[in-house]
Amino acid sequence: MILEQWTVRGIVTTMVPLLAILSILQMVSGTVLETFEDQLLANPSLLILVPVMIGTAGNLGSIMCSRLSTQLHLGTLEFTPENRAIRSNAGAVIGLAATVFVLLGLGAWSIGRALGGTLALWEVMLISVISGMLLAVFVVVVSLGAVWASFRLGHDPDDTTIPVVTNVCDITGVLILFGVVAVVLY
Repeated sequence: MILEQWTVRGIVTTMVPLLAILSILQMVSGTVLETFEDQLLANPSLLILVPVMIGTAGNLGSIMCSRLSTQLHLGTLEFTPENRAIRSNAGAVIGLAATVFVLLGLGAWSIGRALGGTLALWEVMLISVISGMLLAVFVVVVSLGAVWASFRLGHDPDDTTIPVVTNVCDITGVLILFGVVAVVLY
């Protein structure tokens, strides 16, 4: 059924309104990020964490959505908690996040220190790992929801899910990161 919808007109009709809405969300994300400008300039490690964290979350979401979409097209995806493939994909995303966000914390602290930052290693690591793991769990939930909603609405998940997940992760990543910063530093 979905393969019959692979026409230029169908893809454009689906994507133009979606991308317009997502562009507005990106402007909101930029505005939210601007409110934290003073904190970012005072702590270079945080300044390094922001783009890498939201980019990594978007990449993890893209991986999850691609794998789920492939299973959906193959007819092997079932949206049930007992589905072993979904649990395996979610576990892989969480495992990747645990590895990447530890390395990200170390890198952000090192570069931040070289730029004159004053945050301790444990503060940057705590911020990176906690916010990264919260974001990874959010990525799994949003990816599953995006693939399911796209399928239910009759749209090809290959066209719709990755832009949705990456944009939602941009906004949520900033909010989660600065929520964790507020708890750890203040």
